[in-house]
Amino acid sequence: MPRPRGAASLAPRAWGGRGGGGKRAAEEGPRCPPESPAGGAGSLLLLPQRGSGSPHAPERPAPSSCSSSRLPSPPPPLPSPGRLGSGRSGGGPASFPPPPSFSHPPRRGEAEATMGCIKSKEDKGPAMKYRTDNTPEPVISHVSHYGSDSSQATQSPSIKGSAVNFNSHSMTPFGGPSGMTPFGGASSSFSAVPSPYPSTLTGGVTVFVALYDYEARTTDDLSFKKGERFQIINNTEGDWWEARSIATGKTGYIPSNYVAPADSIQAEEWYFGKMGRKDAERLLLNPGNQRGIFLVRESETTKGAYSLSIRDWDEVRGDNVKHYKIRKLDNGGYYITTRAQFESLQKLVKHYREHADGLCHKLTTVCPTVKPQTQGLAKDAWEIPRESLRLEVKLGQGCFGEVWMGTWNGTTKVAIKTLKPGTMMPEAFLQEAQIMKKLRHDKLVPLYAVVSEEPIYIVTEFMTKGSLLDFLKEGEGKYLKLPQLVDMAAQIADGMAYIERMNYIHRDLRAANILVGDNLVCKIADFGLARLIEDNEYTARQGAKFPIKWTAPEAALYGRFTIKSDVWSFGILLTELVTKGRVPYPGMVNREVLEQVERGYRMPCPQGCPESLHELMKLCWKKDPDERPTFEYIQSFLEDYFTATEPQYQPGDNL
Repeated sequence: MPRPRGAASLAPRAWGGRGGGGKRAAEEGPRCPPESPAGGAGSLLLLPQRGSGSPHAPERPAPSSCSSSRLPSPPPPLPSPGRLGSGRSGGGPASFPPPPSFSHPPRRGEAEATMGCIKSKEDKGPAMKYRTDNTPEPVISHVSHYGSDSSQATQSPSIKGSAVNFNSHSMTPFGGPSGMTPFGGASSSFSAVPSPYPSTLTGGVTVFVALYDYEARTTDDLSFKKGERFQIINNTEGDWWEARSIATGKTGYIPSNYVAPADSIQAEEWYFGKMGRKDAERLLLNPGNQRGIFLVRESETTKGAYSLSIRDWDEVRGDNVKHYKIRKLDNGGYYITTRAQFESLQKLVKHYREHADGLCHKLTTVCPTVKPQTQGLAKDAWEIPRESLRLEVKLGQGCFGEVWMGTWNGTTKVAIKTLKPGTMMPEAFLQEAQIMKKLRHDKLVPLYAVVSEEPIYIVTEFMTKGSLLDFLKEGEGKYLKLPQLVDMAAQIADGMAYIERMNYIHRDLRAANILVGDNLVCKIADFGLARLIEDNEYTARQGAKFPIKWTAPEAALYGRFTIKSDVWSFGILLTELVTKGRVPYPGMVNREVLEQVERGYRMPCPQGCPESLHELMKLCWKKDPDERPTFEYIQSFLEDYFTATEPQYQPGDNL
């Protein structure tokens, strides 16, 4: 029998994740131990910026990733802009020693033999506080269940001090040629989003199976039920494929992220593909899920390996999630522990559904999921006629237009933003919208379609809970405690880290521009409007319509909008979260805010807010933009907050 890679002791220490992260658990005796825990309606603008181990070895995300990872040693404190990795075990404010400068993240993890178990020796660069290079990344389709994921894992960091400027490199977004525009942005060339499967499928040789039900939205679409099989006629379009139903013989277009090759692992209900540890924990810990509910996902670090994530419960931690590395044998089999090896993942899952056999709990039911959003409304449905939209329920109104819930083509529920005539030039809007629709991430509200003649309509995904601001002031958000609020902030940082990697900027990041869905899902909304607005009271950056209180001083005074001015705005957004929607700088008018901030004034720690979270806010408000942290770092810090920074947190009256 082929020797499995890295066979070692069967009883190393157990680890688990709980919401924001995991803690060291007690010895599990003869159980299979899990992996060590790893470790988120207004206008916004996205513009190019200038300027071999044990089978149970901890899973370590790749260095540039956006999911956090956590060290098995004591957790790190609130991080400093240039110093990452020092740790403390308690809560409260941390000291801020001067950081060393570095051009590449330090490595973490050394091979260590303990009790016959070899700990993984995998490199892991920490989440970077300051970007050291501007290597562009391609726009990647974010497909639920098994599709490509553009987010990447990062490590739990620590903050403090000042840092050198690592933002001097220029970069062409998406790897294409770029030309600077009069607005300081760039016109970029985009590559087509790659299909997850081969570009040619001859005569339906590869049979695909439906993962979800789908109701046709146009006469060119095919309706189908979960489990229905298809022959693919043409998959060169990427998002929408021409297919023939084997059951009915009908031909039409189907959304490519709703199907997978039949009899493949992607077609299994329990397989969730490229999902980070934190997102797996969010899903498994949703209310109503029971102990033993599970999913399988790709390993974030080891090619060809997988992770089994299971919801568990114990008296010390309550509900938590444990993660087990599924390793691959040389002959193609799989195992969690070397004494139980299987020919396929399907047989491994079947075995552990029948017997716990060393796991924390027997696998019970598959983690529920919702249908993913399709990429666009339908094939070739981009510039659509106004008559195809029906405005039904007015959701809100702002300075430049209204937001409605409505229906497209009589079939599909959408959100529709209507802009007042004269708000922006239709030609400029359409050019920007072509870029906006290519930005795809599960923490960004997808742009579906546009009506490009005035009055301009912008059609997006409908989010059930509305804007984050209204949700905090008038909705269920009024009753949320700090763990839920920090998790929402981590989701927003996740989306902004994607924008950061794409070398774009947002310009108007605040709670009013974040939308909330079911299960406290947060998404960044309304790409590309701020730069295009032509209202004089807005463009002067001093009028009542301009969001002075959220804007970094260099942007408000001199028009210098960068990803670092977005970081400033994120710090203000954090105050909105912990105060449940209070207006920033209470009692101060815009002009006074600008004057006081220039003199060095910063908002004090909000009531009930931990000082460590206020320290993060103050880092976002550094006068020198280059001393502000990256969103990659902020995301990692927030995802690990209750493990690395505030492990002793206890709920208060408000937070």
